Amino acid sequence: MEPYETFSDVAEAVRAQSALRDQLDLTNSLPTAPEFVAGLDVSYEVDSRYAAAAAVLIELRSLEVRETAIAYGEVTFPYVPGLLAFREVPILREALGKLAGRPDVLVCDGYGIAHPRRFGLACHMGVLTGLPSFGVAKSPFGMEFVDPGPRRGDWSPIVDDGEVLGRVLRTQAGVKPVFVSVGHRVGLDQATEVTLKLSREFRLPEAIRKADFLSRQELRRRQGVG
Repeated sequence: MEPYETFSDVAEAVRAQSALRDQLDLTNSLPTAPEFVAGLDVSYEVDSRYAAAAAVLIELRSLEVRETAIAYGEVTFPYVPGLLAFREVPILREALGKLAGRPDVLVCDGYGIAHPRRFGLACHMGVLTGLPSFGVAKSPFGMEFVDPGPRRGDWSPIVDDGEVLGRVLRTQAGVKPVFVSVGHRVGLDQATEVTLKLSREFRLPEAIRKADFLSRQELRRRQGVG
């Protein structure tokens, strides 16, 4: 585990976040369409400091799951809005490191640059792993937006202080949109396209949806439930 992942002091974490942001690459994008995508998600035990993280490697063309990995452990950093990465990155990297296959891009349950300090969980994961990454969040995070049109693929910009930071994307007709923002070495058009390809049947991208299921399943297993 890297030293900057062990911070427990909020001010120290904010400084580390700023230093890591200097390494962010928003100019380069994926040279070709990705073949394999890794979805990442974390689930927490109720009234506990323990959590399970899941990494799911999916072939984008077929949406076939090629590999899964789980990590379980104690979360030491407090819950602070805007600093979610300091809670989740250590255990997510552990799960990701258990995959034998290397993904072309990471899809995180959370935000990328659509973040108060322009460095959300997807940015953090991308910079530390060197992999292209973007975030898909279920709910807004204090940014300006209008609802996109009702059809699948309709989108509207996520804006903060006049800066476009992502897209509110309708992945299925008649359901609530998701919030897409780039993390590292991925263009916004690419992130939008991959999100839609991963969301053929459901609102959430399949890689994240399966990672969420597996992380919750691991918690139930450890608790002896079902």
